[in-house]
Amino acid sequence: MSLNFFEASCQEPSLNFSLFGICDDQNGTKAYTNIDHPDNWIATVKNERSVELVFTAIDKCVIKDNEYPGRGRCDGMLTAAGLLYLVELNDTPKDWLSATIGQLESTIQFFIDNHDLGNYKHKKAFACNKKHRHFQEIDNEFNLRFFRKYRFRIDVQAEIIVI
Repeated sequence: MSLNFFEASCQEPSLNFSLFGICDDQNGTKAYTNIDHPDNWIATVKNERSVELVFTAIDKCVIKDNEYPGRGRCDGMLTAAGLLYLVELNDTPKDWLSATIGQLESTIQFFIDNHDLGNYKHKKAFACNKKHRHFQEIDNEFNLRFFRKYRFRIDVQAEIIVI
């Protein structure tokens, strides 16, 4: 089964706001962007150059709940010319990081199996949790392994700054 991470029905219209959020209501629906209700944002996106971004819901849309049992998938993806950001949203207060990173790794592998990473100069995976808003540096050795294997950098924070 081939996965299309650019399925039009899973994409929101492009947006170029300088500040917006990515939300997941944790009620069985897909993740989405929002400009009006910062209290609902799990990830805050700072887009100071007003880059045209497209948000794609991965969990519950590109990959449905009943597909690939036992394999994780992240909530969404932001794309622009040369830019690919995968985003996992979490709101549990503790013991969330390893599961979140596992979901990001699985999603990256799904992406690599179905699309060419060569089109993207900037590739990042974000583990976001509104209960842990302050930036936490991932162990450098882990980040080096993650980059070597997938050519992605991983950031654990609730703020996504668009390059």
